Formats: sequence, structure tokens, C-alpha cells
Amino acid sequence: MLGRIVHHEWRALTADATLWLIATVFGLAIGYGVWNGTRWVGFQASALAAAAAEEAARYDGLQAQVAALAQPGAKVSPFADPRSPTNVGGRLGPRYAMLPPGPLAPLAIGQSDLLPYYFKVSTDARENIVAATEIENPNRLLAGRFDLAFVIIFLYPLLILALTYNMLSAEQEQGTLSLALSQPVSLGTLVSGKVLLRSLILVGLVVAFSAIALVLSGADLGAPGAIVRLGLWLAVIAGYGAFWFGLAIAVASLGRNSTTNATLLASAWLVLIVMTPSLFNMAATSFYPVPSRVEMVQAMREAQDEANKGGSQALARFYEDHPELATGDPAQAMNDFNVVRVAVNDDVERRVRPVVNNYEQQIARQQRVIDSLQFLSPAILMQGALNDIAGTGTDRHRDYLAQVDAYHEEWRDYFVPKIFAKTQITDFAGVPRFQYLEESTGQVAARVALGVVGLVVPAALLSLWGLRRLRRFPVVG
Repeated sequence: MLGRIVHHEWRALTADATLWLIATVFGLAIGYGVWNGTRWVGFQASALAAAAAEEAARYDGLQAQVAALAQPGAKVSPFADPRSPTNVGGRLGPRYAMLPPGPLAPLAIGQSDLLPYYFKVSTDARENIVAATEIENPNRLLAGRFDLAFVIIFLYPLLILALTYNMLSAEQEQGTLSLALSQPVSLGTLVSGKVLLRSLILVGLVVAFSAIALVLSGADLGAPGAIVRLGLWLAVIAGYGAFWFGLAIAVASLGRNSTTNATLLASAWLVLIVMTPSLFNMAATSFYPVPSRVEMVQAMREAQDEANKGGSQALARFYEDHPELATGDPAQAMNDFNVVRVAVNDDVERRVRPVVNNYEQQIARQQRVIDSLQFLSPAILMQGALNDIAGTGTDRHRDYLAQVDAYHEEWRDYFVPKIFAKTQITDFAGVPRFQYLEESTGQVAARVALGVVGLVVPAALLSLWGLRRLRRFPVVG
């Protein structure tokens, strides 16, 4: 009987222009979203390729200068000497620490247009390195970019509601519901068949259009973990769809007319997708306001000035913390500009660290507030899950920053002893390189699975509640 219901519904839906209009709009929106995401990923890839090319050319130039200085009579200013560990580690030889786009990055831009994806690492203070970011149009950052994640989070539920708001009320109003129920079929089975067909259509449209667009985007599906991430993507979409179908069943079971159903479902979409995330964000920022970034930068500049004024004291403190680096006459070292510069950078980090810690702690507290409330909004769950799968979320970037910090320490550990020992660098092969280590697919799957559960459980509860309530459904309107 369920098969007959599905077959009848298919004939009824295909005879209506609404389904074809929805399919057309959905296909165009998905195509444009993936194209926009692909364009952004292409921009990132071009920027990273240009940075890598610039770094390689710069190091080739440094090696050529070192070879030229090996010739008799060759001279160079101490401030431009490519053999100086101070110059190489500071101005001449910084290397880029780059975060490459994930294999499914075209599907969700996420936070990748807000968070920096490369840093120029040197012996400078850590805060000076991570504070240097590109200037972006603030209006664009505020509005965000249109991508496939946006289509799924905002438009996908509307299409589900457009096909389900009157799945019972229309037949009730036309007087055909009682005729259908005169057959050996229950109302629950009838609703299940209607929902099953609509879910297959809409989920099938999302999967088919997304797969076509993903292939056309040139995404690297052969990358490690890409297929698993794609499977997670489909699971999240199915869970999100199940939630809205469950809500449609619950509303349909109330026995209201089509206009009332449409109003209730549209109101639910507005509250859950638009209002709730905004209110949660306002609550997080109100409870844990982040200090002004301008104030943080100003504090960093003041710390830099204070450290520069007290360079000798900073050097003395540095030698106390690192006695193994104290070589030669301390009085001569006090006047050594390069050595003082290292001590000043260390002092700047010490002075600025409390300000930066406060800034980062407030952001972390805001994120914890959102995480604790995310199960009250399917939009927040979806956004977090889709960003995680695409590799454009805050968790991956936080892991990247931790690796940048480790690389910065490795960089300074390589150059600082050479600066204090006043040795020269003639071969740059040993200069540390950054290699981002992707987090395991298991870590991503664990976070995404939590979001899927947060969608499927309320979907099941809404569906069960609606199906039970159908026993008291007024067949005649």
C-alpha cells in the first residue's frame, strides 16, 4: 500500500508546476553557491601559490648573494648581509605558514573569509606576526558570501515546507481525504508515503545537484578523507531534512487549514533559522564582550615602545631566563643591537601576553556559550557541521594556529642561538619549513556526529508526536 501511495503522489506532484519550479530554483541556487565557493577557494589557492613563489624566489636570491659575497673583495652592509642570522630570521628570510583549503572547501566558505590562512613567520614577537592580516571589505564580511551551505541552511527548509504545508489540509479542504481513507490504509501510512516521496525528491535534488557542482568545481575527491567527509555531508543533509519533515508532520497533525499551516511553518523557520542564532550571538557578546582590537593593537605598540626603551634591562632579564645563551663579555653583548633585538621581542611577548590572553579567552567563552545553546537551533548545528566537513570552521583554524605557534618556537630556536653566537648562515637548507598537518578524519566525524544526533533526535520526536496525534485528526474539514 505504501508503494501505491508513493506512486500516486509522484503522479500528482509531477503534474503540478510547483515541483518543477522548485527543482529549477534549487538547481540554480546550488550551482551558483558552489561556483561562488569555488571562486573563493581559487582565490585562496592563487594567494598561497603566489606566496610560495615569492618565498622560493627570495631564498634563491639570498643564496645567490651568499655566493657572490664569497668572492674576494665583496662587501655588503651589515643590515643587508644575507649571512646574518638576525637578517635572515627577521627581515630577509621569513617563511610562510600556510593553511591550504580542504578538499570540500568549495561547499562551504564558512569562516575562511574572516580568519587568516597564512602568516609570515619570523623572529619577531608572536603577536606582531598573527596581527598582520589582509584588509577586507567589512560590508562583505558582515553580509557573508553566498555558498552551498547557505542554500542548504536557508533555502532547503523553505522548499521542504513549500511541498509539505498542505499535504493533508489540501485533501481535507477538497473533500478527497475521506475518500482516500475509505481504502484499507491508515492516515499514518498515508502521511508516511507523502513524506517519503517528498524527502526522496528533495534530498535527491540536493545530492544530485551538489555532486554535479562538486565535480565541475574540480574538488579533489581523491584526497585523504575526502570520501568520508562527503559521506558526512550527505548524512548531515539527511538529518537536517528529517528535522523539517518531522516539523511538517507535527504541524499537519494539528488539523488546521493550509493557510494556518503555512503561517506556523514559516514562523518556525523565521524563529529557528534567523532569530535564534542572532539572539544567541547577542547573548554571547553581551555576557563576554571582546576587548576592542584597536585597544589590543595599541597595547602592543605601547609594549613595543616600553621594551625598546628598556632594551638593556630586557636583555638582562633574557639572560636570566636563558643563561645557556650568555657568551662572551656581557657588557659587549649589551651594546649588540642584534642581541638586544631578540631580548626586546621576548619582552614584548611578555608584556602583551596578558592582553592577548584576555582577548582570546573572551572569544573562547563566547564560543562555549554558542556550543551550549546550539541544540536549540538547527541552523547553528548545520553551520558548524558543514564548516567542519568543508574544513572552513573555527576548530580547524584553531588547530592551525597551534601549529603556527609551534613553528614560531621552532623558528626562534633555530635562529636565536646563532644570533647570540654571531655565526653566519651560508646554506639555507636547514631553515625550518612549515607543513600543516591535517586533523584526523575521526576528529571531524566525532564533532559532526554530535550535530547529526542533535538533528535526528528532535526529528524523530516530532514525527512520532505528529503520527500519534493523527489518530485524532479531523478527516472532514
